[in-house]
Amino acid sequence: MLFCSGHTQNITMSEDKTVTLKPVDLVEPESWFSSSHLDPTHTSHQPPALEQTDLQALDSGHPGTEEKGPVGLTIDAEAQGNRWTSTLDQFKLKRFFVLRPGTMDQALEDIKSMVNQDEDGDVHGVWLMTEVDHWNNERERVVLITDNSLLICKYDFVMLNCEQIQRIPLNFVDRITHGNFSFPERSLLTREGEGVRVFWDRLREPSFLSKWNPFTTDYPFSTFTYHPVRNIDHRFTALCEIQSFREQLTEAAQKAHLKKPIPGKANGVLVLNQPLLIESYVGLMSFIGNQNKLGYCLARGNIGF
Repeated sequence: MLFCSGHTQNITMSEDKTVTLKPVDLVEPESWFSSSHLDPTHTSHQPPALEQTDLQALDSGHPGTEEKGPVGLTIDAEAQGNRWTSTLDQFKLKRFFVLRPGTMDQALEDIKSMVNQDEDGDVHGVWLMTEVDHWNNERERVVLITDNSLLICKYDFVMLNCEQIQRIPLNFVDRITHGNFSFPERSLLTREGEGVRVFWDRLREPSFLSKWNPFTTDYPFSTFTYHPVRNIDHRFTALCEIQSFREQLTEAAQKAHLKKPIPGKANGVLVLNQPLLIESYVGLMSFIGNQNKLGYCLARGNIGF
């Protein structure tokens, strides 16, 4: 038991006995883990020096533990940046109505119900692609290959309604080209990636008025490229694959030429690997439209006050 040092006090007890308390100089006791208990020759009363790790533990407020940094998975700056980039891309992709559950299935059901079995035959393949017109404008399209026809469908994925179907007989298809996109030398436009172009009247060239009319529909070919949702999952990767579309279209067109040849016309399909020229120079309208995805059924948020 320790007594605090101070002045002498006299305490009178029973039977006239007096006890005198004298001040005592206190000495700090040694810790039980002092090294003097291990070394008999040690006479110092100083406590043992603390290790560096113990000092760090005391500073951190958790004695007896080492400071090992944050617990859990650490993500470096680059990985974190990639994560946010991926999250932003996913947010942008989820705005497409075609990705809503059941939307694509409903679209295929609606379009297949409009296929004329007598004229078109059975459906052999379905693709979700982007059509690029002669002014470099993008448009969302559902493309079907049947026994006798190539069907290019404009489908409204918001209202779930097929608005337009362009029917091209397969025995009219005479040339298929595939490759990267190209523009005239003085054009201000660029487009990355590859595409496929389907011709069904190689002898007819677009007129001058058609070339300068952005809304014309009498071009003798259609150009397709990958849809933006191509890499969202395995199902859409297969639906948006233009290489399989090109191969299956070539095979179906060859069969159609043999089955129903056109008199006075060379029958067969010519497949070429060459750049796909888009004769557009300024393209301000296509730049604004493609940047804002105006050719797609997209959730665009609330507009108003």
